[in-house]
Amino acid sequence: MSAETAPEAASEAPAERKRVWTTPPNVALGLIDDIADPGSRGYVLQIGEAFFHGFVVRKAGEVAGWIDRCPHAGFPIAVELDRYLTPDGGLILCGWHGAVFEPISGKCVGGPCAGGKLSPWPVKVEGGILRTA
Repeated sequence: MSAETAPEAASEAPAERKRVWTTPPNVALGLIDDIADPGSRGYVLQIGEAFFHGFVVRKAGEVAGWIDRCPHAGFPIAVELDRYLTPDGGLILCGWHGAVFEPISGKCVGGPCAGGKLSPWPVKVEGGILRTA
């Protein structure tokens, strides 16, 4: 790096990553048994030049996928990687503002977006493999 480019490079903000809100169908995400029951896992998929951020919750044998974006402020739900659920695994917890959501319906049952809902991300399980739907 030359002295001429160093100040300019240091003052530039990183480019914002383009986001998409849907995924193509039938993309293999991994084994469903890699997610505890109850449990959750986050996924980032690159689609062209953009990125999709979502997470999957598994509870009582059911599976639900959600776009990783709180309806209250638009932030990602988890503050820490794959930590989408309350410690007892009963609810999804937005780590930024404390909103709580039912894991399978996505309905907000407390906090700043009470009555709102998470945006669904269609997923399915086929032969033990979690896939986009």
